[in-house]
Amino acid sequence: MPYEIGGYVGRLLRIDLTKKEIKKVPLDKELVKKYMGGTGFCARILYDETGPETDPLGPENRLVIATGPLTGTMWPASGRPNYGAKSPLTGIWGESNAGGHFGAALKFAGYDALVVQGMAEEPVYIYIGEDDVKIKNASHLWGKVTDEADKIIKEDLGKDVVVNTIGPAGENLVRFASIISTIHRAAARAGMGAVMGSKKLKAIVARPGSQEVRIADSDRFFKLLDDFLDAIKKDPFAKNITKYGTSQLVAAMNEIGRFPTKNFQTGVFPMADKIDGNTIVNNYKVKDRACYACPFACKNVIEVKYGKYAGLIGDHPEYETINSFGGRVWNDDIELLFYANQLCNRYGMDTISTGGAIAFAMELWEKGIITPADTGGMDFSWGNKETIIEMIHLIAKREGFGKVFADGIVKAAERIGRGSEKYAMHVKGLDISAQDGRAQKSMAIAHAASVRGADHLRHCTFYDEIGFEDAIAKKFGAQYLPEMSNRLEVKYKGIMAKQTEDFGVFVDALPLCVSGGSYWPPIIWFEDVWNVYNAVTGLNVAYKEFLDIADRVVNLRKAYNIRLGLTRQHDTLPERFLKEPAPDGPCKGEVVDLKTMLDEYYQQRGWDVETSLIPREKLESLGLKEVADELEKMGRLPG
Repeated sequence: MPYEIGGYVGRLLRIDLTKKEIKKVPLDKELVKKYMGGTGFCARILYDETGPETDPLGPENRLVIATGPLTGTMWPASGRPNYGAKSPLTGIWGESNAGGHFGAALKFAGYDALVVQGMAEEPVYIYIGEDDVKIKNASHLWGKVTDEADKIIKEDLGKDVVVNTIGPAGENLVRFASIISTIHRAAARAGMGAVMGSKKLKAIVARPGSQEVRIADSDRFFKLLDDFLDAIKKDPFAKNITKYGTSQLVAAMNEIGRFPTKNFQTGVFPMADKIDGNTIVNNYKVKDRACYACPFACKNVIEVKYGKYAGLIGDHPEYETINSFGGRVWNDDIELLFYANQLCNRYGMDTISTGGAIAFAMELWEKGIITPADTGGMDFSWGNKETIIEMIHLIAKREGFGKVFADGIVKAAERIGRGSEKYAMHVKGLDISAQDGRAQKSMAIAHAASVRGADHLRHCTFYDEIGFEDAIAKKFGAQYLPEMSNRLEVKYKGIMAKQTEDFGVFVDALPLCVSGGSYWPPIIWFEDVWNVYNAVTGLNVAYKEFLDIADRVVNLRKAYNIRLGLTRQHDTLPERFLKEPAPDGPCKGEVVDLKTMLDEYYQQRGWDVETSLIPREKLESLGLKEVADELEKMGRLPG
């Protein structure tokens, strides 16, 4: 019998690797109604089952992979599952997501989510079929890079399976190891791959079955779908997404001084034209590739035909990776950048944290804090190509000087000392993504306030990048113009951060892709996802009740970190952004006035402005009385 709520198949899969136990559990309807899916499921499960005492690399940590009500439908860009765990890199809330086809495969196999706990005695992988779930030996896969492991698994099980796997970095417990899905997609941030490695879990494999995803009101759903597809066709930015993917951002962000260069010393990279979207598309692109149910097909397949890296074929690097191995380390060799991206995917490592670690070391070299005596003779001059590639190998293998950085830049700074912590560009232990908040103030608060650490994807404050006044007027209100569209203005950016964070919950709970018409291009908004949610599920929740889902998830994730001791003092930025004026470009002379934006953001959220703690009344209004009771016992409610 179909699950009574549309959009869900009605089963949660729990696997305990220590006990070698597999349980197929009915999906709790209250979990569905209050938390939707994706990041919401992760929030509730992780809050209930992990906490301050949980070792992120211990058997008690959970790895949650959760889909949502749009997964497996025809809604555009709805194939991204969420991956959640207590982060081994930051020690706080951790989550990531990845494109590809795994979310739909898990749903078609008959499961809305997977929760893994425990630790295997020997390397294993999990096979998930429609009525056949197994824990299988993976000793023959251990030590293999991700594409080799993927190939071997498919040779054994068939080409129709969809594989999530870790590489040697995850096996070696590099704390920013990623999970690689379908060879080229990465759940990269916060160390989800290290969680798998700690459990001796090499791969999670799903075979799509015959499970249908029921749509409660199909006429309404397909009308909304047709309208959305029409809007995509008419949108002026949509064609460029297909042509360039996120690489189109390189030139645009460099032009406004927001392309981090030399470890965020500046936001202007003079050689950006050598690594931008035009260079990639005009010289290397051979075809488009799409994730599940996506009309944008933004994943350019590239091929290097000549030179040192001749024969390299794969998906083009995303904007974040282009920056990490481009401007951030002062490299203008696009083919080396392709190779660095491929190496990180094969080893299974977050390109942002890997490039960030190398840039950090290069600045320490520039400042004379590290010398050849520290590095084993390696030259960390800006842009040193051999060093960039060698460090990727060394970090993944935890060898030589790479071992110093394998636990992240915060631990590296502690080991190196000598004032090096000043140059570690992170928030809450997570390397800052490719946005300089001095050039776009809304991104400064996005980085500072994000629950998982420095991050642009929990808030996605994209609207003031190039001044989307029409979108701002429609979505936030014309009363916030012109300040909200001015990227150098701090006024109203706390309001933007709150609203985009709430919308981001729906993007990550339905789940959708950020670049699939949700945030970019800015086509749909709250009422649109409310309508499609009701059409799919048949729940017909009131608008206020729908908005409360996002508010509840935001507050539960925040409470997770409060329980770990985090307060307002942790919502900050490195001194570079707060005190060092941008040296050049359109934002020359700018610093970040973070206090003003944080005050506004906390007020919008209903949190205590002095501490960022959540008042009891706020938690109870969202049905989180038990969370308020626990925080009160810990002395972590505002006085």
